[in-house]
Amino acid sequence: MENISSNITSILTLRDLNLPPESVYPAFICAMLSYCLIIFCNLVFLLTITIEKRLHEPMYLLLINLPINDLIGSTAFLPQLMNEILSDSRSISYPACVTQAFFIHIYAGGSLLIMTAMAYDRYIAICLPLRYNTIMTNNFLIKIIILVWFSDLILMVVLFYLLLRIPRCRSFISNAYCDNPTLLRLVCADTSINNMYGLFITALLQGVSLVTVIYSYIQILLTCLRNKRSDAKSKAIQTCATHLTVFIILEITGLFTILAYRFEKASPFLRQMFEAASLIIPPALNPIIYGLKTKEIRSKIALIFSRKVSPF
Repeated sequence: MENISSNITSILTLRDLNLPPESVYPAFICAMLSYCLIIFCNLVFLLTITIEKRLHEPMYLLLINLPINDLIGSTAFLPQLMNEILSDSRSISYPACVTQAFFIHIYAGGSLLIMTAMAYDRYIAICLPLRYNTIMTNNFLIKIIILVWFSDLILMVVLFYLLLRIPRCRSFISNAYCDNPTLLRLVCADTSINNMYGLFITALLQGVSLVTVIYSYIQILLTCLRNKRSDAKSKAIQTCATHLTVFIILEITGLFTILAYRFEKASPFLRQMFEAASLIIPPALNPIIYGLKTKEIRSKIALIFSRKVSPF
């Protein structure tokens, strides 16, 4: 017990970013601007849906969970990255490392579950429009949102409980940030249960999201092809194209993370870019894509800013 206790409170060393001295400040400014962009765009998006009562519909109330989740992921990663760049310090305490890893995994799981819930909402809205208001009631919507966050939280709590029960014998983190796979490399005991559970939740989250999205969009496509009203067809395609674009970006950046783990002998700079992609690109692009492509949100954002700018 004493050895485990001392392990928990010890200091870990993160992988060196390998930045030349002349690149330190440009890299810090780039990271800071990225974080400011993410914070600004997601808060505008969040406040627009919150303030505008006309946007208090199931689709937008599900959508509001996306900027919350994106802020969790980016905040878990970017402030720590900026500190590493500016202070040139590779040290991080074990509790801080576990906390960062936990919220990064909450973000990853939450992204897939939120996109799954949104795909189901679009399926009901377009394929069963006459039953939409009957099915997507406020009570049912609240249950979906609670299920998304509660499932995500339980899955990740179990994941990190299995991690924390094992003593460590190493202190070098092979990534620029902390996550479950890198923390597992620090332990000096059998990790087969951890590996099996990690594969289980990855397969579960990816399987549920992919099956739901693919099935929903096949049904939506068939419904649009049968629909003779061009205006309804156009609106349905535009709404679904936005959601599908965001989902594809999420999957591609997730693939980057997997490739960063698989190709350890690749260029350190390339690996770092791949590792950071899933924590920077979706949180930055999601509010921009939805803000530009969703007419209702775009008009409300423009209206809010015009009120602020107008002197009268």
